[in-house]
This record gives sequence, C-alpha cells and structure tokens, in this order.
Amino acid sequence: MKFSIFANLSGRDRIDEFDKVLDEVREQAVYCDENGYEAIWFTEHHFGHEGFELIANPILMGADIAARTKRIRIGQAANVITFWHPLRLAEDIAMLDQLSQGRVDVGLARGLYGREAANLNPLADRKNDAQNRAIYEETVEILKKALSNKFFSHKGEFYEFPPKGLKWNHPLSPSTSEFMNMDTNEIEKISIIPPPKQKDHPPFWQMVESQRSIEEAARNELNAVLWMPTLEHLKERFKIYQETLSAVKGKPVAMGEGLGLVRPVYVAETMEQAREDAEQAVLENYKWVSHWRGLTPLLNPGEVVGNEQELDFDFLNPRNLIFGTPEQVTEKIQELKDELNLQNLLLWVNLSGLPHEKMMKSLKLFTEKVMPNFVEQTTTEKIGGSADAKSSQVVYSN
Repeated sequence: MKFSIFANLSGRDRIDEFDKVLDEVREQAVYCDENGYEAIWFTEHHFGHEGFELIANPILMGADIAARTKRIRIGQAANVITFWHPLRLAEDIAMLDQLSQGRVDVGLARGLYGREAANLNPLADRKNDAQNRAIYEETVEILKKALSNKFFSHKGEFYEFPPKGLKWNHPLSPSTSEFMNMDTNEIEKISIIPPPKQKDHPPFWQMVESQRSIEEAARNELNAVLWMPTLEHLKERFKIYQETLSAVKGKPVAMGEGLGLVRPVYVAETMEQAREDAEQAVLENYKWVSHWRGLTPLLNPGEVVGNEQELDFDFLNPRNLIFGTPEQVTEKIQELKDELNLQNLLLWVNLSGLPHEKMMKSLKLFTEKVMPNFVEQTTTEKIGGSADAKSSQVVYSN
C-alpha cells in the first residue's frame, strides 16, 4: 500500500501568518520525502477569507516543494480545470514536471463553490451542471493532447487550437508540414514548451463522488480518488469502477486498481488523547463541507437520519475517520485493505485549527508505528506491479 499526504492547508486565524503556514508545510513535505511517503497533494480553492482553504495555485505550491525534496511525487488534489485556460494549465504542468524531474501527478476537478466559478469562469458555474461538465471533459481532452504530443490541434465546443487562419512565416522557423499547411502557410498544429519530463503524459487522477463520475473516470481510463463515503458505500463504488474499467480494457481488473482514498488521520498514544487533540479540528472541517453536501455522503446504504442528527465525533468517527492508537489506526487501514484491496491512502492530516506540532507528532507516530505494518505489502506490490508511473494515477469531479 502507498501512503500519501492530502495537504488541504487551512486555518481560520492564519491568513495573516501565511508565511508560517508555508514553512510548516515545507517541514512536513521534507519529512515525508525522507520517510517513504509516495506523494503530497495540494488543493485549489479561491477567495476563502474564512481560512478553510489557503492554496489558490497547487502547481505553484508544488514547484516550491519540488525544489526542497528529492523523491516524493507532487500532486494536485486537484486542479479545478474549469477555471484554467487549458493551454496555460498544460504548460504549467509540464514546467512543474521538468522542475521536479518527472515527479508530477495531475489531479483534475470540476469545481464546487459558486463564488469561485462566478469570478473565475462564469461559464463553469455548477448551476449549469451540463455546461460545467462539458467544459471539464473538453479540457481533459486538450490536456491529454498537449501533454502527449509534440504537435497537436483541437476543435471543440469551447476551444479551438490553433484558431483558423493563423499564418506563420519566419526565417528561423522553417516551414514544415509537421505543423503547417504548406499551401496556405497557416498553422495547423501547435506545441507546448517545455514538454513534460514524463513520456506520454504525467499520471492523471480524477476526484470522484457520484456513480456517474466514477463510471466516466473508468471509461476514460483515468484513475480516481474518493473521500467521504463509508466503507459499505465504498464497496459499491469500488465495484462500479472495477467493472467499468474491466469492460474498457477487455480484461479483468483487480478490485482497488487505479483507486485512492482520502481519510482524516490522527494518531496518539490513546484514543482519548487523539480525540482531545483533533476532535474540534476535524469537526470544523466537516461542518464547513457538509453545509453544502449535507450528511448524505456519510450514510451507509439504506440509512436514514432525521433532521435532528448532529455532525459530531461519535457520528463521524466510525464512518469516516482513522483516529486512535497506532494499533487502532493499523486495524482500520487493514480493514480497508482487506475489504477494498485499497492501494493508495491519502492521509488528511492538515486539519484546520490543529497546531502544527500536534500534526507532526501524529504524523511521526504514523510513520514509525503504523507504516511498518504495511512494508511487506508495499514491497510485494512493487515487485509484482508495473514500474510505469501511469499505473498509479488521481482526477476530482462530482
């Protein structure tokens, strides 16, 4: 099993000390780089004066971390690609891949918050879900072309590259049919510079939630990451992905292949200490998210709760959290491994309001007391699995 960090940097009272937030995540990233973690994933959110999401550009954040680390992979969880110009995003991803010597994993999402889309790309507002989805799918298509080919072209509903009628004539750029129409001198293909370091294209990851998005990710052979569902619902979602991907590939695919899971994690000497340290922090994060999503994503199949049900620790812990002693945390992860054949676990440890010192103490306990329990599995997977980076791909979409 591979362990990574889901770094949703946050803190309601920390905007005015953002430089300190950056120093803390740098310490975390260097520690994880030196202690066997697979990747660190940075989120993208905008205009969050409340402090729950503090990174507007995960690629720029990744460039800083890439310069301070040697082996850990650098991911985005995710780029909200409906807010980006596709070519600019492709160029920035390729540049980060070069700066990191081929350590980039590309996370993709459609976007969630209305105030973000309304200010960055009104066409992508989720109030028009069909149009948002269409922009997302076309952007994914463009990213694949741009990051996989020396020269490419695209004509779709929203974008056309290069535009029709664009002519080119320069003595230091000889005319060639590789990218031009030799009769009209019009450019027919373009090339992003630099190309990515990884051949073909860096691994893509799609963040998914609904059955539709899971099926779409599998049909496009994009791997996927889930977050909120309970174990019982995860079994259904993992099965949907497995069956869809198997049909696309024309051969059986193992349960859990190509999938990852985000879970809040906190390790302490006792469960009581874990709860004392991190209960308020994790609840604050979930209350922020559940304002829009409600409690439905946290329910088991067929379960119904009344309006009086509160989002408290006793409700959340058995459904979604990996909290407790090293032994309890190990047991919960082993259950995910046994039931789902989970291969990629993204640890959400940067909880809003949790002091950095406590987060690092928990992370070190996880590294020293929990990860060794899965070393044999990790080694076996590496020996028996593909060395191709694309075998462990992530993209967010609802």
